[in-house]
Amino acid sequence: MTLLRTTLSLAALLLTSTAALAQSVASPDGRMTATLTVDGEGKPNWSVTRDGEPLIAPSGLGFNIEDEDPLRRNFAVVAQGTSSAESTWEQPWGERQFVTDRHNELAVTFRQQDDLAREFTVRLRLFDDGVGFRYEFPERADHPETRIAEELTEFNIAPAGEAWWIPAGDWNRYEQLYQNSAISAVGLAHTPITFRLYDGTHLSMHEAALVDYSGMWLQRMDGQRFRSVLAPSSRGAKVVRTGAFTTPWRTLRVSDDAAGLVENDLELNLNEPNVLGDVSWFEPAKYIGIWWGMISGRWSWAQGDRHGATTERTRQYIDFAAENGFRGVLVEGWDYGWDGTWFGNGRDFSFTRAYPDFDLEGLAAYARERGVHVIGHHETGGNIANYEAQLSDAMALYGRLGVDVVKTGYVADAGSIISCNADIADPCEGQVMEWHDGQRQVQHHLRVVQEAAENRVAVNPHEPVKDTGLRRTYPNWVAREGARGQEYNAWSAFGNGPDHEPTLVYTRMLSGPMDYTPGVLGLVGDNGVPMASTLAKQLGLYLAIYSPIQMAADFVESLEAHPRELEFIRAVPADWAESHLVAGAIGDYAVFARKDRNSEDWYAGGINDATARDVTLDFAFLEPGRTYRASVWKDGEGATYLTEARHSIAYDTFEVRAGEEHTFHLAPGGGLAIRLQPVR
Repeated sequence: MTLLRTTLSLAALLLTSTAALAQSVASPDGRMTATLTVDGEGKPNWSVTRDGEPLIAPSGLGFNIEDEDPLRRNFAVVAQGTSSAESTWEQPWGERQFVTDRHNELAVTFRQQDDLAREFTVRLRLFDDGVGFRYEFPERADHPETRIAEELTEFNIAPAGEAWWIPAGDWNRYEQLYQNSAISAVGLAHTPITFRLYDGTHLSMHEAALVDYSGMWLQRMDGQRFRSVLAPSSRGAKVVRTGAFTTPWRTLRVSDDAAGLVENDLELNLNEPNVLGDVSWFEPAKYIGIWWGMISGRWSWAQGDRHGATTERTRQYIDFAAENGFRGVLVEGWDYGWDGTWFGNGRDFSFTRAYPDFDLEGLAAYARERGVHVIGHHETGGNIANYEAQLSDAMALYGRLGVDVVKTGYVADAGSIISCNADIADPCEGQVMEWHDGQRQVQHHLRVVQEAAENRVAVNPHEPVKDTGLRRTYPNWVAREGARGQEYNAWSAFGNGPDHEPTLVYTRMLSGPMDYTPGVLGLVGDNGVPMASTLAKQLGLYLAIYSPIQMAADFVESLEAHPRELEFIRAVPADWAESHLVAGAIGDYAVFARKDRNSEDWYAGGINDATARDVTLDFAFLEPGRTYRASVWKDGEGATYLTEARHSIAYDTFEVRAGEEHTFHLAPGGGLAIRLQPVR
């Protein structure tokens, strides 16, 4: 102890003892305690205990600044305050209608003990099921611009365990297969990253409210200690901000089990409330589209004999949608720019000029007559400079035509977004390359969402920046891709593998809705490539992979050829009053129970990996005292993703009441779907 005291910084000694510097707050249920303090060198850090045991060991806080000394050491605590809050707010759409926000807050101001006396505040909110904290920088008259070279936030996991993660900084963005390894074997990872400790505790690290900042990756430094790495920028500094500003929240979900990890609203609660006002013009719904034909190689985006987006074909799809209760028809490849090399280029895309064989105005009118909405498409090829130059006109066109949802795309390798950075001292000549999740692209996505909202258009970006809960603030940001979607099943045999979707539930899906494009009932992709799915799994995906816009991705002829499966797809909602994970394990299987927001119906079901299993479901989620008629779509005799038996499906009906149990067989690569209707 004597030796330790002699090595304390002079500034810390002048203020008080190290022990007195620690400021702590407990979670509302008292199980977790979070602490903000400085160590003997005046380095700020944070830590968390749970049930009295270390969960996050002391972990560093700070920054490297491009044009100043680091914000790293020689700090003292100069102010602190605590508060509590409890409220319930309503989502206009979502996995559940009402969200409870119950937390205790600790805000600590750290000031550097030198002539500049630079400072920042760390605001930490502790929930029963997680913690979020952010940095808050005051305005500085002597230095109005802050140029962040790197953020030095650390997460030092104390207990041992395993992780599910995808590599960051790679060419294929977030579209990677998840790895399962010991925590001590993780490399540079994207968030969300999921952990299961050996004592059964489940964790997830991510961020919330990513606005005007660079996306955060996590680099394992040593052991189980991770440090933030911000996505790069062409400007050198990874983040450039002027005046007072806050960073995104750094988040940690904590749960005893998988269900608690999934049924967690931490990131949503850390975002600001809706700033758009009434968004009732957006209707959660299902859609079909001229898309799988291009993905599977039958049609082309470009002009020519195989052009997919023709007026005749679109009318056919609008008719099918009208006759089968689909609200939307997605049309890709309708506009100029798809001819030649557009991948990672995008210079020739027009977002207002249609190909000669596509009548945009006439089709929008025809769709309205039939009670259907055309879903627009803006593929940029990663050229955001070209897109932003046309953005206002493009969104105004969609608004005028009643095209109230648009799928945007940024197909380019990581680090190859084309941008003209007019906001820096040396504007680009020609093209400047940015990362998909750097600050410039984060700014771009929000600009698109705001421009779309002004025209009552909802946005579904593919090749996006990851979701960080901003759908609460901008409820027209309805879904996104941000992972390996169904299309990978079209390009190679078992392209995603049967465990991919049961892994997404506990990893990527923790960030928000995903446009996974289920409903490929033919179970084949490009050149007849078989998919790693049974027919029942394609139905279970509607319950396991949440989105307020759900696609039936197959050809309309294939959907028509499966009338009983189409019956389920037509019926299953895209908006829920409640959602519960009732059975599952990371990477193995996931079974949900979800209640329709607009009726008394419940739905249950989900997806399985390559291991056959029997799952016993407790129907305790049903309303007590009522009898429900269960209509079941399940894996048939001998079903497996490995052979043509993937098409084997069985049907059943029975009556069930709350508290009763039923056992269901999940085939390898299989699934389950149940509709539960009250018996009158």
